[in-house]
Amino acid sequence: MRKLFMVGLLISPWCIAGQIYKWVDAQGVTHFDAQPPQGQEATTVVTPSSSTGKPGVPPRNSAIGDQQAIDKTVKKQVAEQQAQLKVFCEQARTNLAQLQNNPRLREEVDGEMRRLTDEQRQERTTEAQKQIADNCQ
Repeated sequence: MRKLFMVGLLISPWCIAGQIYKWVDAQGVTHFDAQPPQGQEATTVVTPSSSTGKPGVPPRNSAIGDQQAIDKTVKKQVAEQQAQLKVFCEQARTNLAQLQNNPRLREEVDGEMRRLTDEQRQERTTEAQKQIADNCQ
């Protein structure tokens, strides 16, 4: 019994390495099978074992290379986002310090400079503190 089990394990990769067909029926349901459908067009699905010719061995440099390229792109995007966040946090802290330490702040509205009221300054201070708490560490 044990020998039969071992033979089954050895033969199973060759069974898995067969062609797989994909097609969509009239109801729009996608099917996968080892046999193509009668009277209907089907596409062959490329599996890692069928593309190398060796069962269980992934193709070289295709999936691994693609994943490495994706990883590199994602790491680059994360680094850019972190750099942008760092600049944002520095600016937000500078703005907060100005709001807290300068009672005579002015802003340009419709081409003319206007002084912020104490209520406006307090609102902006609260907003800046919330932004820093939510986005900066």
